Amino acid sequence: MVSAAPTPGARRVLDDADVRTLEDEMRREFPRLRFVAKDGDAFSRLVDVALRIATLGGQRFYMTRYVTTIGATIWLPSGWERRSALDRIATLRHERVHLRQFRRFGLVGMSVLYLLPILPIGLAYGRARLEWEAYAETIRAHAELAGPAAARSPELRAHVLRQFVSSAYGWMWPFPRTVNRWIDALLDEIAP
Repeated sequence: MVSAAPTPGARRVLDDADVRTLEDEMRREFPRLRFVAKDGDAFSRLVDVALRIATLGGQRFYMTRYVTTIGATIWLPSGWERRSALDRIATLRHERVHLRQFRRFGLVGMSVLYLLPILPIGLAYGRARLEWEAYAETIRAHAELAGPAAARSPELRAHVLRQFVSSAYGWMWPFPRTVNRWIDALLDEIAP
């Protein structure tokens, strides 16, 4: 699951053709890949209600901001097509990491890792590690497509940090210093 993040201007203007190219690459890698709009989807509405209850109303943007991958299906929020090509590409690259995780661990393995170690809400180390792998790809995509300054932007850092320490993912790793260290180490590697 990932939401839109503000990003500075890209080095070259990305467009819908760039998004389609990535989608085609993903379909070649994952032949069973499906894209489903959350609007009108009963499963998405059920997840939305469950998340609102579990986070005491803190996660109320599941249907409108967050992209969700389960198995070989990616659920897209309302307004997906209106997002910038850069945002859609960075998000799809994030979701491709989750597709690879599902391939590696399977549905049951991913569910256990995502929900159990240590707690499902408040301290979810398994979820944090899975999401860190995917958010690292989000940051890499910004560095490659919009330049090192975009990857280092305070807005992108704040966005990624919020995903870990807020109700967005159920306070999965509520230690901002740890998340900032992860971000710093990645940036030192990819955008010196």
